[in-house]
Amino acid sequence: MQNISINGERLWDSLMQMGEIGGTAKGGVCRLALTDLDKQGRDLFVSWCEEAGCTVSVDKMGNIFARRPGLDNQLPPVVMGSHLDTQPTGGKFDGIYGVLSGLEVIRSLNDNNIQTLHPIEATVWTNEEGSRFPPAMVSSGVFAGVFDLDYGLSRADLDGKTMGEELQRIGYDGPLEVGNRQFKAFFEAHIEQGPILENEEKTIGVVTDAQGQRWYELTLTGQESHAGPTPMATRKDALVGAARIIDKVNQIGLSNAPLACATVGLLQVFPNSRNVIPGEVFFTIDFRHPDDQVLSKMDEQLREYADQLSTELGLELDFKQIWYSPPVPFNKSCVDSVREAAQNLGYSHRDIVSGAGHDACYISRVAPTAMVFVPCEKGISHNEEENADPKDLEAGCNVLIQAVLQQAS
Repeated sequence: MQNISINGERLWDSLMQMGEIGGTAKGGVCRLALTDLDKQGRDLFVSWCEEAGCTVSVDKMGNIFARRPGLDNQLPPVVMGSHLDTQPTGGKFDGIYGVLSGLEVIRSLNDNNIQTLHPIEATVWTNEEGSRFPPAMVSSGVFAGVFDLDYGLSRADLDGKTMGEELQRIGYDGPLEVGNRQFKAFFEAHIEQGPILENEEKTIGVVTDAQGQRWYELTLTGQESHAGPTPMATRKDALVGAARIIDKVNQIGLSNAPLACATVGLLQVFPNSRNVIPGEVFFTIDFRHPDDQVLSKMDEQLREYADQLSTELGLELDFKQIWYSPPVPFNKSCVDSVREAAQNLGYSHRDIVSGAGHDACYISRVAPTAMVFVPCEKGISHNEEENADPKDLEAGCNVLIQAVLQQAS
């Protein structure tokens, strides 16, 4: 089995063909969840899976499962996958590499006439990014029982369109119940989305854990007023309050370095007029750390400061934590399968903690799970400049097929 290699050229060609769907002028991809472009990507993936002899099924959250039969189809499958949706200024590899690596494993097993005891599946998880429908990883979260189905289907974008409505519109509101499936193991291949592997000249990241995350939505409400006649001392400027909290978010991240991350990524100012004092500001905060105690301390620091500041400035504060994902230790047996595959294939590798959230984080609650990381150029991701070396992508998929075969035998 160690002599089996995937077809790296075919994997690359599939990535480039999928990257044309939602391709941007700067070479990236904008394929937001449940848009017409997402439907095109899903349709292409399904057609490729059916050509590879897979049986395709879809659940009520739009999660896609493409099954290659095993010698005993009563046994639970070994599953691989990730997501098709991207950020508004995303790249060609985030998420989709894990999806198409799963497909390439199935294609390569077919090429070599290899039968496995357990069935093998490639899967797509809906709305991993959370860019259009927050929070992130919502459909794998429903699958794992973190969210209920009604919550998942009711998630809305900024225009008020819900996931349930959009799934029905694009024809991916499947009939299967969500989560009523047992996995022997789950593997997710992914670009690192950071610089560690490239800086250390390692080909494979053996992912042992994933950071915990907290997402917040804050609204500060002051008073709109004319920018000219209103004295500075009497203003209730919501944007001033938001600016100070944003600076505090950055300070909290720096004070818990080097593992903490703290980000404000979305800001909406009302009425957004150049000569009106802002009366309301809505913004988001993203906190991450692999130690849950530190993450909780960051949460306390933010809440205390936001409360004090809003009182000081005479602003109303609406503070909501909309998502919490605790730090995730991955399954030792599956992690060992990844590490042994990298060693046996002669790839340079290191253990690594994922700084990003992935569907694997939720699936780990209901199935033995591990991840395979490969480098991305300069550590850049969630950016149209995102890039990866074809040889590294091939190596990651070779590790994936070996780990899957070990678990599926």
